[in-house]
Order: sequence, then structure tokens, then C-alpha cells
Amino acid sequence: MKSQDAALGFHGPHVTRYPTGPDLLTLAEAVMEQCACVERELDKVLQKFLTYGQHCEQSLEELLHYVGQLRAELANAALQGTPLSATLSLVMSQCCRKIKDIVQKLASDHKDIHSSVSRVGKAIDRNFDSEICGVVSDAVWDSREKQQQILQLAIVEHLYQQGMLSVAEELCQESTLNVDLDFKQPFLELNRILEALHEQDLGPALEWAVSHRQRLLELNSSLEFKLHRLHFIRLLAGGPEKQLEALSYARHFQPFARLHQREIQVMMGSLVYLRLGLEKSPYCHLLDSSHWAEICETFTRDACSLLGLSVESPLSVRSLWSELLQPCSLFCSFASGCVALPVLMNIKAVIEQRQCTGVWSHKDELPIEIELGMKCWYHSVFACPILRQQTSDSNPPIKLICGHVISRDALNKLINGGKLKCPYCPMEQNPADGKRIIF
Repeated sequence: MKSQDAALGFHGPHVTRYPTGPDLLTLAEAVMEQCACVERELDKVLQKFLTYGQHCEQSLEELLHYVGQLRAELANAALQGTPLSATLSLVMSQCCRKIKDIVQKLASDHKDIHSSVSRVGKAIDRNFDSEICGVVSDAVWDSREKQQQILQLAIVEHLYQQGMLSVAEELCQESTLNVDLDFKQPFLELNRILEALHEQDLGPALEWAVSHRQRLLELNSSLEFKLHRLHFIRLLAGGPEKQLEALSYARHFQPFARLHQREIQVMMGSLVYLRLGLEKSPYCHLLDSSHWAEICETFTRDACSLLGLSVESPLSVRSLWSELLQPCSLFCSFASGCVALPVLMNIKAVIEQRQCTGVWSHKDELPIEIELGMKCWYHSVFACPILRQQTSDSNPPIKLICGHVISRDALNKLINGGKLKCPYCPMEQNPADGKRIIF
């Protein structure tokens, strides 16, 4: 990275880099002003839509009322058997002309909105860089076909994660995307269990939690306890008739007594008020319906963690600016791209200015670090202290017998006469004894 930094001018007293401190504040103010310009145009369009909608609704209601009155007069004349008078004929002609005029007026007003919408597009073009495809050279990434396949797979995963299974299958067929059954199975199982939870059926979730108990314990998950607690609360809601059954079911709390002693004591204490009714007791909070939403969220989070899936959709952009201010949920690819894009556009300008376009040529490494926040740290990153390079799948970190860690490329460079001497201690060893580390 040193050579890249030097080529980009990131050294010496005159440093050209992504702005920080006051410069970052100035940039943020400029971006906010650009957003405000677009927002003002949007507000104008929304106001026109609102006014047009109200005017359209009022005009149509008046027209329907007028036509209804005319229809009643015609029906009354038909019942009396009298022929259509000249007055009614004139009124009908006027009615047709009135309908035509109102429809033309509404269509004309609707056309006026089009110009306001186009002004929003012009404001976006004027305030933002519309050409973002050139931020990175195509040579850095995979082929267009590969990129399209990755995008389609992300959309399919999003659909599966949202429970839209039939739509995902249809997309796979139309895009000729081959999705392995092993890829689908976790989503199918999660959706089946979540559907049952939404119907307040705890059976499938309990079966799943019991079968994955050991792995959930390794995650310090309280999912199984919360499921048993919710089932116990359902029995409490059944009144005194369910008291014996609730006491019998309480044996399921025994494995969780050490970690959840206080919560178990609360549930046992609620039995005292069962005959009087929990609704008016100090334990009325146990009957709160929010417990079902909480158990769905807990199951989704723990199941995704256990299966190696992101809790967020791969297309998620929710709470993007909140994420920049405080950590609240995981970033996914799209949200991360929104954060990274301004930085990459800035570095592109620096690269072009310094005439060093070949400095970024690796798809698995950016020319500078982009801070996305702790919520995006899916694994630790190791930089080789010898070559000062970040390790990768092709150049993984290797642990030596002495305990020091270097990259595989560094290990190969340090081999001399079939032996390897650790660069940090006197120990000499066989290069084959090094073990790959997976973070």
C-alpha cells in the first residue's frame, strides 16, 4: 500500500486525500446543500400532486352527483311513461359536454405535473454526478456476465429472505440462474418456522432450537429459553384451568436456571395471581403481545448467525444515514456501496489528477481504506508485518511453530536452504510446519 499511497500523493506536507475534520464538514455541508436543492423540487412536485389529487377528487364527486341527479330524472320520466322532453334532451347534451370539459381539464392539469417531475431530474443531474460507472475500471472487476449473475443471486437471496419463494423461483427460471438446493434449504426452513411463529405456533421453532442447542449455546443464544418462556406464558393466559399444566411445563426451565434465574422467579411468582387474573396483577406485562414480535426477531437473528447468513437483506438500505451516526444494524452490500461511492469518486479524481490510473488493479483490495463502521466487520483482517500487505485467500496468514504469524508469500520469501528462520525470534523451523489461520 505504500507504493499506492506514494503514487497518489499521500505523503509529505502536501497531502491529497479524502477530507477529514473541517474539510469533511465542508464537504458534508456541500452535499447537504445539494440534497436540499433536490428536496425543494421534490416538495414542489409533491405539493402539486396533493393539490391535483384534491381537485380531481372534488371534480369527480361533483360530476357523479350531477350525473346521479340526471339519471334519477330520466328514471322518473320512464316510470311515468312520458316521452323524453326537449328540456331533458338539452340537459343530457349539457351533461355530456360538461363531462368532456372536466376530463380535458384534468388531463391538462396532469400534463403540467410532468414538467415539474422533469425539473426534479434536472436538479439531480445538476447537483450530482450522474456517471458513476467510470468510478472503477472494468478491468478491475469480473466480466459483465459474472457481475449480472452476482446481482441476480443477491436479488434471489433477498426474495428468499423475505419469504417470496415463488417470485424467487420465477426469477431463477427467467434468468437461467442455477441455485443449488443447499442454498435454498436454509431459507425454506427459516420461512416455514417464521410463518408458524406469526400464527403463534411454537412447535417448529422449539424443534429447531432443540436440534441446534449446542451451536446456539456457543453463540450465547437465549432463543430456546425464550421459546419455553413464551409457551409457559400461553399456559398462564389459559387461566386456573391450565395451572397444573403450567407447573408441569416449568421443568423445561431447569437447564436455564443459572443464566435466567430472575426471569424464572418472575414466572413462578405469577402463579400466585392466576386465579385472580394476571391482567390486573403486577405480572400483567407477561401477557404483552410484543413478546411474539420479539421472539420472531430473536429467532431470525440467531438462526441467521448460526447459518452464516446476514440478518439484513443483501439489498437493504434502511437507516443508512442513521448507520453513519450510530451503530444500529448490519450494513449490507447496497448500503455499504452508498457509503463507499463518494469516497471512490473522490479517489478517482485524485488518480486522474496524478495520472496513475494503473494503481488500482485488484478487485479484492481498494486503494484506500473506507470506514463502514463496526457493524460491517464480519471477520478480522490481518496485514502481514513483513510484506505490509493485507492477506487474502490466495495469500493467507500462516502461524509458525514459535507462534508468530506472517503471510504465505512472506514465508516463501524467507525460505533459505529448505529451512525457515522466524523474522521475530531465533527459532529455525521447517516451512511445512506452518499452519494456515482462518479468522
